[in-house]
Amino acid sequence: MFEKIHFITFAFKKPVVVNRRILNLAVPNIISNVTVPLLSMVDISLVGHLDVNSKLHIGAISLGTMIFNFIYWGFSFLRMGTSGFAAQAFGRRDYRETMLVLSRAVSVAVGGAIFLLVLQYPIAKIGFYLLNGSAEVEALAREYYFIRIWAAPATIGLYALTGWFIGMQNARIPMTIAITVNVLNIGLNYTLIHYFGMASDGVALGTVIAQYCGFILALYIFFKRHSDLLKYWSYKAMLELKALKLFFSVNKNIFIRTMCLIFVMTFFTAQSADIGNTTLAVNSVLLQFFMFFSFVMDGFAYAAEALTGRFFGEHSKDKLTKTVKLLFLWGIGFASLFTLVYIFLGDQILYLLTDNAEVLERSEDFIYWVWGIPIISFTAFLWDGIFIGATASRSMRNAMLLSTLVFFIPVYYLLIGPMGNHGLWLAFLFFQLSRGVIQTFQSPGAIFKKLN
Repeated sequence: MFEKIHFITFAFKKPVVVNRRILNLAVPNIISNVTVPLLSMVDISLVGHLDVNSKLHIGAISLGTMIFNFIYWGFSFLRMGTSGFAAQAFGRRDYRETMLVLSRAVSVAVGGAIFLLVLQYPIAKIGFYLLNGSAEVEALAREYYFIRIWAAPATIGLYALTGWFIGMQNARIPMTIAITVNVLNIGLNYTLIHYFGMASDGVALGTVIAQYCGFILALYIFFKRHSDLLKYWSYKAMLELKALKLFFSVNKNIFIRTMCLIFVMTFFTAQSADIGNTTLAVNSVLLQFFMFFSFVMDGFAYAAEALTGRFFGEHSKDKLTKTVKLLFLWGIGFASLFTLVYIFLGDQILYLLTDNAEVLERSEDFIYWVWGIPIISFTAFLWDGIFIGATASRSMRNAMLLSTLVFFIPVYYLLIGPMGNHGLWLAFLFFQLSRGVIQTFQSPGAIFKKLN
C-alpha cells in the first residue's frame, strides 16, 4: 500500500494550489485540536454549574490539569519529534525509516508510561507541593490526579501515533481519533456527573476511559492501513546508534523547550492559586480563551510541521519559502478574527463557562487581557511548527529559554507588586510575544540556510 502512495508535485505557480495543500492538513488538525479546549470548557461548565462548591471543583480540575500538563507536555516531544522525522522520511520516500521512526517513538512511550505509573505518588507529592492551593481544592485535586494517572499509557502512546500520522501527511486520521476521544469523553463526563453523582472525579474517570478507546482506535487504523510497513522493521535497525543519537538529540531540545512552556503555565496557575481561590477560578476560566485559540493555531502549526519536513526531505527551498508566506497570511487572518470575537463576544463566552457570580464579576476586571492573545501569540505557534518540521530544535529551545528567563520571569516580578493579577497577565503576554519575535530573527539561519 505504502509503495503505491502518489507523491503529488506541488504546482507553486498558483497560490491556490498551495493553500489547498495547507488547508488539507490544517483543517482536520484544527477540528481535532478544537475538540480539546471544547472538552476543557465543557468540563469546567459541568462542574461550574453544580452547586455552591463549584468554585472548588473548578480549582481542583485546574490544579490537577496543570500537573498532567507538566507530565504529558513533557512527553509531547514524542508527537513533535516523530512528526518532523516521519515527514522528512516521507519526503525522501524512505519507507523503512518511516517505520523505524514510529517504532522508536512507541518504545519511548511505553517506557515513559511505566515510569509515570511506578512513580505516581512521588510525582503527586512534588506537584501538589509546588501548586499551592487551599486544603479543600487540593483534596479534590488529589482525587482527580490518582484516577487520571492511569490513562498515561494511552495518552503518551497517542502522542507517538498522532505525530507519525501527521508526518505521513495524513491529518484526517488524527482528526477522527481526536473527535472520537473527546466526544466520548464529554459524554462520559456528563453521564458520570449527572447520573452517578460524581464531580471532578467523574471528569478524571471519563478521561481515562476515553483515552484508552482512542489508543485502541489508533492502533486499529495503523494495522488496517499501514501493516505492510511492518516488513521494514527490525530490532537492530531501530537501535542503530546514529539514528538514535539524532532522535534523542532533537527530542532533548524539544523536551527542554516544552519544560519551559510547562513552567510558565504551571507558574501562572500556582501564582493564581497563591492570590486566592477566586483568582485561581477566574484565571482558569480566562485561560480557556488562550487554549481555544492555541489549538486552532496549532492546526496550522501541524500543517507547517508536515509540509516543512516533507520539503526538507525533498530539499526544496522554493516550496518551503512560498508555503511559509502563505501560512503567515492564514495566521494573520485567524488572529484578527479571534481578536474581534473575544472583544465583542467575550462576556457571552464567560457565561457559558460558569454561572458563579463572584467569578463572573472578577473576570470582568481581567478579560481585556485575552483580547491581545491572538495577535500577540500567533507567530510563535507557526514558527514552532516550521522549526519542528525542519528538526531545528536547538534554535526553538533557545528561543523558549530566552522568552522564559529574560522576559516572563523578570516582567512578572517587576509588575506583580504594583499590578497584582494584571502583572501576571502582562508577563504572560510578554512571554508569548518574545517567542515569536526571537524565532523570526532565528529563522534565516536555522531554517532556510540549511536548504541552500
